[in-house]
Amino acid sequence: MQTIYIDVLIVLNIYVNYILLRITAKLTQGKLRAGRCIGASVYGSLYSLLILAPELPTWAVTAIKLIAAVTVVGVAFGIHSRRYLLMNTAAFFSANFILAGGVFAAYTWLGPGYVYIGNSCFYVDLSLMVLIVTTAVMYGAVAIVKRYTDRRAGGEYRVIVRYRDKVTELTGIADTGNLLTDHFTGAPVVICGQEAMERMTGHVIAGTEGLPSGFRLLPCSTVSSSGVIPIFRPDELLIVDIRSGTRRTADAVVGFGETGGKAIFNPDRIKI
Repeated sequence: MQTIYIDVLIVLNIYVNYILLRITAKLTQGKLRAGRCIGASVYGSLYSLLILAPELPTWAVTAIKLIAAVTVVGVAFGIHSRRYLLMNTAAFFSANFILAGGVFAAYTWLGPGYVYIGNSCFYVDLSLMVLIVTTAVMYGAVAIVKRYTDRRAGGEYRVIVRYRDKVTELTGIADTGNLLTDHFTGAPVVICGQEAMERMTGHVIAGTEGLPSGFRLLPCSTVSSSGVIPIFRPDELLIVDIRSGTRRTADAVVGFGETGGKAIFNPDRIKI
């Protein structure tokens, strides 16, 4: 059996977990603070000690890995809702699959003398520089693919909002920069112009006072300012791709801000 140094094992996994969480945040457009990312990476590295244990049954390893993934993601991104947690966990698993492919390739090219795998954990006998270059290439590949898929943001869309007996149709703008998320439900926010509020609700609202039943305030910030915007859950929200004619129901909430009369949504959070 190859000699495994626990300090190298822990440091290696802290670094790898940090990269995986950063990739997860890039895939989901989630907000990830550096402190929480480091804390989750340190916590997740403790599971790497599983490599030192006797070979466990597949079901046991799978259960431990699932618990590790969910709790690591919860520490990193917070648990705002079940949906938000599951979305980030799925992206974290996807990032792990990408890493697993790289590890398998290294195992094939370099041979078992450099890579040891036990209980689905791995230990790589490589220099720090090689590890940094490898993970940087992996992160860069994800970023390139992400940027390529983001090009679809230039399409033409209509956003249809149904609230009680009122149906409002707005011009939609796909913008991956809209990262606003409802903290209670984890749902993405479609930001509509303030002038559309009266058409949707039948209420004339000045500022943030006198909100109708079912509305609440959500903190938000931009490059130049910060504040709160009113949001609500519509009875139905449809996004129509004008070019293809497809109509998709969106699981999102509606907020009101300065949008120039448009409805701005994130195509990464709301699949179209």
